[in-house]
Amino acid sequence: MPLHRSAKKRMRQNEKRKLRNRMVKTRLRNLKKKAMSSESPEEARTLLREAYRLYDRAAHKGTIHRNKAAREKGRLAAALNKKFS
Repeated sequence: MPLHRSAKKRMRQNEKRKLRNRMVKTRLRNLKKKAMSSESPEEARTLLREAYRLYDRAAHKGTIHRNKAAREKGRLAAALNKKFS
């Protein structure tokens, strides 16, 4: 356990960030699964647009690396194009 006040504060901040990051990553995974299991191209397009927004926001806030966000967006778009072409 930390002894200094600043170290205690840092632990509290880390715990909050860990929970927030976990929520964001879970939401991204669930949205990706939902997009892949969509039945119509219109629904997939809507979900892809939302996935782009969430990936960009997660990368901007530092939850995931920007290159990972770009890679995941590209893979998801390619998979949906393949599915509905």
